Amino acid sequence: MKKYIFPAILAAFTFVTFQSCLDYDMPGDELLDTETEVDPQIFHGAADKIDYRKEISEEGFKQAEINLKTNFSQMLTAQYAMRGGKEGTYPGAHQYQFQFSLITDNYAGYLCLPHNFDGRIKSTYAKSVFIDGANGSFNIVKNGLVPLLNHPDIDSIPEFKAIALLLYDYSSQEMADLFGALPYADYKANKQDHPFEFNSVRDIYYTIVDNIDTITACFKHYETRPQWYKTRVDKLLLKYDVVTMGLSIDNWARFANSLKLRIAMHSVKVESNQAKQWAEEAVNGGVIEATSQEVGLIPTLLGFTNPLVEISETWGDTRMNASFESLLASLKHPYMEYLFLKNSDALVNDADESDVLPADSRIVGLRAGIPMIPGQSAKTNPRERYSRLNKKSMNNAPLYLMKLSEVDFLRAEGSVRGWNMGGTAQFFYERGIDNAYVEDRSGSDKNEYLNRLSDYKNLASAIDYTYIDPMDHANNMPSVTKIGVKWNEGDDREIKLEKIITQKFIALFPNSFEAWGEMRRTGYPKEFPVLNVDDGDGSLKPGDLVRRLLFPSDTDAKKQDIETSGKKALGGLDQQATRVWWDTTAPNF
Repeated sequence: MKKYIFPAILAAFTFVTFQSCLDYDMPGDELLDTETEVDPQIFHGAADKIDYRKEISEEGFKQAEINLKTNFSQMLTAQYAMRGGKEGTYPGAHQYQFQFSLITDNYAGYLCLPHNFDGRIKSTYAKSVFIDGANGSFNIVKNGLVPLLNHPDIDSIPEFKAIALLLYDYSSQEMADLFGALPYADYKANKQDHPFEFNSVRDIYYTIVDNIDTITACFKHYETRPQWYKTRVDKLLLKYDVVTMGLSIDNWARFANSLKLRIAMHSVKVESNQAKQWAEEAVNGGVIEATSQEVGLIPTLLGFTNPLVEISETWGDTRMNASFESLLASLKHPYMEYLFLKNSDALVNDADESDVLPADSRIVGLRAGIPMIPGQSAKTNPRERYSRLNKKSMNNAPLYLMKLSEVDFLRAEGSVRGWNMGGTAQFFYERGIDNAYVEDRSGSDKNEYLNRLSDYKNLASAIDYTYIDPMDHANNMPSVTKIGVKWNEGDDREIKLEKIITQKFIALFPNSFEAWGEMRRTGYPKEFPVLNVDDGDGSLKPGDLVRRLLFPSDTDAKKQDIETSGKKALGGLDQQATRVWWDTTAPNF
């Protein structure tokens, strides 16, 4: 079993009152990076260059380890921050809430906020003080990696420079997809002060792919290193790698190629030939092929609880989204039996007090976009009674960076497009479903999913289902999911794609960054329209999906950078309706 050294600065506190999240939710708190130890010297090196053929002596390696000790500790901080860590600690509810739960979990249609956070969030698409949360986490990631990438001593351990560059590129890809542009190159060069020049998603993607080619070449060359060198690298992996399962350079290479495959598919509607080339190169290079090669932060290995449990169960800050309810119910998905809990108390129709849904009657979600009301307890706010996550299933749910199911669904889509993915679309589609469950791989809880899997995979057609809001029937809506689950080689390509992306969406839960991205790219899965989109920045029309996050603009310097280069790199106005580079109105095929 994988072992980790627990950092001494791990916080020992868990806040357990409803008020705890509100005490924390002060604008700007999520942007703070207050790690206890940083390298006081600022270096500017060639972060993209990896001299992996450099001859390295054992003495030189040892000295580099000593000189980079602080930087390696910061690399741990960066890995935790990729999924809700802060101040060098494991993922926690406070930061995870800013990073995912307050914004993209709702945009993707997984979850829905049940209250208005003291009047600070009017409805799902409203601009709020929390809009910069994902960027705040990225700041912690880059601040933990960029000094290492630019440190001259890292050239004596090129594999760790490759790992740090891959982590930076992974996080940058997520941010580019969310915002539509960012100062990727200036950040990577360790530039400290404004002005920062924004780079376009296209330029960022091409640079990341170039980096990945260098990174994988470095990992391949690693096999030629002497045994003493490999032994020392293995010891560093044991201490500073907290996201790969196998603690091996091979796992990191597979992670790199899987990221290249993701980028390729994101680009398919704007650079189809290049996308095909990248995808086939990635598969030929070796992508994730087994759950033992997945990449993420695993609660049972690290010793934390999935942050969504506290956000949902203790704080009452998130509930099931009605779209997710409708999707899962239409497909008779196993999650409808156990991942969410039934309404915790009676729900009364606002227009007819005799119309009551008794407690513990059914799984029931909230429509995205409904006007939010105050209150974090079921006594003051009946929306708190809607379905929350089942902590039994979610306590140990991993926070993936790259899951086998995602890679398999990418390969399934590539196969449908006629690309050489090393197997058939059906094979990857069905294996993707097999390993899609949210539960910890090593626990018995996954049997809740696996025991129902056969019937699920054989569902040929969607079940007729109508979402019913017990409190307001004006929100009722028939399901928009009309496809089944069972693979049918006779389906046309569009139906096959809808099936693939729908199952991928479920498998990605709760990674709302990637789920929302695929929804924007393909239009799948089909979801209920968000209500009251006019609560946003004014750029959206009824039925619109918000297309991007607004640039962080809380200072005059940031506003100036947006005007100078941000809008040009984005290719449009800094609005919710502006599409990022790969998000076009062109057909999927």
